[in-house]
Amino acid sequence: MEDTRNVIDKYKGWTNEAIVADLDQSRVDLEVAIENLAHDFNMGTVVRNANAFNVRAVHIIGKKHYNRRGAMATDKYLHIFHHDSADEFAEDVRARGYQIVGVENNVENARPLNTVQFAMRTVLVFGSESAGLSADMLRLTDQIVQIEQLGSTRSVNVGVASGIVMYQYLRKCGILDKYESKY
Repeated sequence: MEDTRNVIDKYKGWTNEAIVADLDQSRVDLEVAIENLAHDFNMGTVVRNANAFNVRAVHIIGKKHYNRRGAMATDKYLHIFHHDSADEFAEDVRARGYQIVGVENNVENARPLNTVQFAMRTVLVFGSESAGLSADMLRLTDQIVQIEQLGSTRSVNVGVASGIVMYQYLRKCGILDKYESKY
């Protein structure tokens, strides 16, 4: 039977568990968090991007359930953790030595993404599409970054933003210098 999953050729015919085990051997130290306060349908895209960049883990903060449709089943290949609150999340990641970087274009103290140097052990936090990051989460961040934009709007879709910032993390940390195409 043909394997119709959207996985690279190497993984055709492998079980999901075997794929996760293999990916675990090469995951980057980046982790991603999503504040799920409004059941945002764009969260699935953030999860899909997390898989594309082989992050170590995804954290869902707030409501446990999210619209998985945008993830296109890529959540099967990730380690996803749930936290009831921003404080619980921050305690967990800080205990493991991670720096918390909020991604938010609509606050005054956000630094332009192009100027930021990321720590290897970084967790990027994304908020909901309409409300952005909560006041609680903003209080817990070590720094806040914004994506420089040239048009008339103040922000891009959170799914798009996640892909841009994850890619910039890989680029700034030198991870892309070691990249070899899997195709």
